[in-house]
This record gives sequence, structure tokens and C-alpha cells, in this order.
Amino acid sequence: MGRSSGFTFKQFHIEHDRCAMKVGTDGILLGAWAPVAKARRVLDIGTGSGLIALMLAQRSAADCQIDGVELDPAAAAQARENVAASPWAPRVNIVESAIQEYQAPPYDLIVSNPPYFGAGQSFSDPARALARHTGGLDPRALLAACDRLLSQDGQLALVLPTAMAAEILDMSADYDLYGACYVAVITREGKAANRVLLRLARGSNRCEQGEILIHSADGAYSDRYIQLAHPFYLKM
Repeated sequence: MGRSSGFTFKQFHIEHDRCAMKVGTDGILLGAWAPVAKARRVLDIGTGSGLIALMLAQRSAADCQIDGVELDPAAAAQARENVAASPWAPRVNIVESAIQEYQAPPYDLIVSNPPYFGAGQSFSDPARALARHTGGLDPRALLAACDRLLSQDGQLALVLPTAMAAEILDMSADYDLYGACYVAVITREGKAANRVLLRLARGSNRCEQGEILIHSADGAYSDRYIQLAHPFYLKM
């Protein structure tokens, strides 16, 4: 049977019709940007379709083990199918669990494209509402889980709306996590940044600052975005 839906990348395919959150720029940015080179154990919190976990598998060393944790049963099942069809099935594991209950040895890298809409916003699809409302996993619960599951030398990489990034930075020191890199994401030249790629680390005393422009004024992809996404997009 041919593939009639989903998103085909250069080395793998993502079906996402049973996932509340579809393949999108946020996840692609995080999967292409997160510092995976030295990691041997990686955790993707709220893996959804498994997109970020598979992007990190493509970028990481052959001995890097990647675990994706997903609360929604339908999404977890689809993530397992996407992993099974990928070249990295032996080293990507999908676990259906709430992250607050998940137990594992420490990770070198934790990544997450977490929920970020407040409780006042409504969705007709309950699964989408759970995936995008912070009631399911608020910033403090996310940081507490990462503090528990991250190694002493580990790093946490997130993609967040600008306001939520500020909120995370305000409370992260409570969990011995500090800003190490803050990259403002500008979707189109001339607009204000509305997303942040944020990296936190233990005891970090210096936060690198940067920005990524996705589209120039004429709508073309920027050189920096092409550099990040070229290993993944079919037509780039």
C-alpha cells in the first residue's frame, strides 16, 4: 500500500493522523538543533509521532539510545509504527507513560516540544487539547521531571513560545538548571520572534544568545534554516 498521508523526509517517513500534534516547524527545528553529538542516552518527552526522536537518531552516533515518552495511547502506538519502519528501530524505544511516573537511568540529553497553550484556549479534539494545554504538563512539572532524569553533565533542549521560555528561565534555578543557549526564532523577516530554542544545563554561568530566521522577506528559506533542515527535507 502506498503512503497517502504523513510527511516523508530524506531517510524516514512520519505518519501522524492518529497524533494530536502534526509534523510542524517547531519539532523540526528542535530535532535539527538539539546538541546530540556527545549524547549516548537521549529522552524525548511528549514524543507524539516520534518525529524528534527519529531526527535525533539520524543525527546521533550508532551507540546512542533514544527513548520517547508519550502519554496518549494512539500517538504512542503510531510513534512505534514510525520507528519500526525507520532505519533506527533497534535504538529508538517508545514508552507510553506520563513523564511524572516514568523511571529510567539518567540521560545525557532531554528534549521536549512541550504543551504551551493556557487553559483558556479550547480545542474541539480532546487529544489535541491535552497535547497543547499546559494542564497536562506545566513548566514546573516538566522541570521537575528533567531534574530527576537528567545526568549531572546533561543538557535539556526545548522549543517554546517566547513567554513560556521566560517562565522556564525564571524557575529553572530551583532545579539546578540554568540557561546555556537562547536562540530567538523569527518566522519571517521583519516580524518579532515568537519561538525560542532554549538549552539548559547544570551550573551553567553563561548563556549564549542567537537567532534563527526561517523565511526572508520574499518568503524564501534563510541560509541558516536550510543548513539545519537540509539533512531532512526532501526538497531542500
